[in-house]
Amino acid sequence: MADVHDPQTRSKNMRAIKNRGTAIEKKVGELLLQSGFTYREQVQDLPGKPDFVIDDYKAIVFVHGCFWHHHDCHLFKVPATRTDFWIEKIQKNVLNDQRVMQNLSSSGWRILIVWECCLKGRLKLSEVEIAARLEEWLCASSYHAEIDSAGINIL
Repeated sequence: MADVHDPQTRSKNMRAIKNRGTAIEKKVGELLLQSGFTYREQVQDLPGKPDFVIDDYKAIVFVHGCFWHHHDCHLFKVPATRTDFWIEKIQKNVLNDQRVMQNLSSSGWRILIVWECCLKGRLKLSEVEIAARLEEWLCASSYHAEIDSAGINIL
């Protein structure tokens, strides 16, 4: 299937996609603040520039888009055009995520991944459920985990 946009329009559309300060990141930030946690955002001196660093808990929260980080959920779909390009690009993102998590883990950080599907889409969790999972993980666990539309999972 051919792209419905000419190359200039496609390029403009792709440049408009944010890689920080997204709606889902803002929502997680609001939930952390409402729960009483203080954090630093987009910390550049740590591997992967974590979305949220909660120093008091030696914890890092990444907010991952299901498409860009290849989450196995209803929001992920391989594009019908330039399929090989997209598979390779997304696979590089996944490998980079694994390297970043390994580097942070070896430095003693706990890591939580909050997936886009728990924040939007037909299977999203309520804000109360997400806030409860965030607080539960920050205060009570010593493991790496992820929150998706199914709830919290230990990694």
